[in-house]
Amino acid sequence: MTIVVGYLATPEGAAALDAAVAEAGRRAARIVVVVSQRRGDDVQALEANLEHVRDRLDEAGLGYEVRQMERGRDVADDLIDAAEETGAELIVIGLRRRSPVGKLILGSNAQRILLDAPTPVLAVKSS
Repeated sequence: MTIVVGYLATPEGAAALDAAVAEAGRRAARIVVVVSQRRGDDVQALEANLEHVRDRLDEAGLGYEVRQMERGRDVADDLIDAAEETGAELIVIGLRRRSPVGKLILGSNAQRILLDAPTPVLAVKSS
């Protein structure tokens, strides 16, 4: 069993990782962390964040794989492709808090993942 989690070095990314770790523990599943690079990402900061992710997963005692995706690719495509390739049973994503007006329109990546994913999607917010 596999859980795919979208990770960015943001509070929402940390919440998604925490939720994926909890679900993987419940389901005895391995985790595939998909890290999509954004324009302007500092490579050294990204490496430090990935080291933190690996430490967190090692500490949890879970099997995992970290996939660092190329810049310019679509985040939704990265997650959906990873879920299809691994036969994942769940995708976990983090959502930003939005204003009442912003709640009318879900982020385009989140919306695409929710609508196009081949598996159930767990969407979490940061605390």
